[in-house]
Amino acid sequence: MSWGGLKKSFNRAGTQLMQRTGQLERSDDSRFKEEETKYREFEKHATTLLKYSRDYLDSIRLMSASEARIGDTIEGFFHDNSQTATIASSYKRALEELDARTAKELDGPYRATVLDPMGKLCSYFPEVNKLIEKRGRKLLDYDASRSRYKKQSERPADDPSKLPRMEREHNEAKLVFEAINEQLMIELPQLVDMRIPYLDPSLEMMIRIQIKFAQEGYEQLGGVQRYFPEQVRSDYAEGQLDAQVEGVLQEMRGLSICGLGQ
Repeated sequence: MSWGGLKKSFNRAGTQLMQRTGQLERSDDSRFKEEETKYREFEKHATTLLKYSRDYLDSIRLMSASEARIGDTIEGFFHDNSQTATIASSYKRALEELDARTAKELDGPYRATVLDPMGKLCSYFPEVNKLIEKRGRKLLDYDASRSRYKKQSERPADDPSKLPRMEREHNEAKLVFEAINEQLMIELPQLVDMRIPYLDPSLEMMIRIQIKFAQEGYEQLGGVQRYFPEQVRSDYAEGQLDAQVEGVLQEMRGLSICGLGQ
């Protein structure tokens, strides 16, 4: 930081301290604070939405890859031509195809329609925040110059050139602040108001992609059912498989090697 910048920082810190202690008048900033609060709420939700949207894609890819590895591992239990081995092989193929389709058909569209638009929106926030911070600095400069000008105008003039100089400094500080303030007072509400029309298409595509993934997973795994015995398919349709699974678990609990029968 240059000496001039360091000096300004010290002066602004002094201005803030004097305002807190009531020694220097503070501008009424309630209108801007109201708009900034709305913007901060929007910024927080948009940033969080982008993070969770990325997490969702990562989770789907991880789940799909894990399912494929599960299928490969289950097939490794069987080395014969039994019906169960056929089922295990078909299960593995179904999961591998689902994993491949996820990478091909979900990743690209999800990035293009969900992550990229959200990322572009969030990329504006740092620039907006810089302008808000600059406005805060210029407001301090404006308040300080106004206070100096007011005090000088109320005391006897020991230097005739001092008051006009302070008036010029005050007017310049006022013009700079008002220009930034006007820009933000116009653009912050516009940015907040555009959130729904901007994000609506992405949210719709997010739901559509989730539905597509769920439907394809259901259809892909549903195709494995034809390899099961007819009685198993019938029991599944009638909701009897849960009771059968519980019965097998009870038998496993009775085995001493599980450590749960004692």
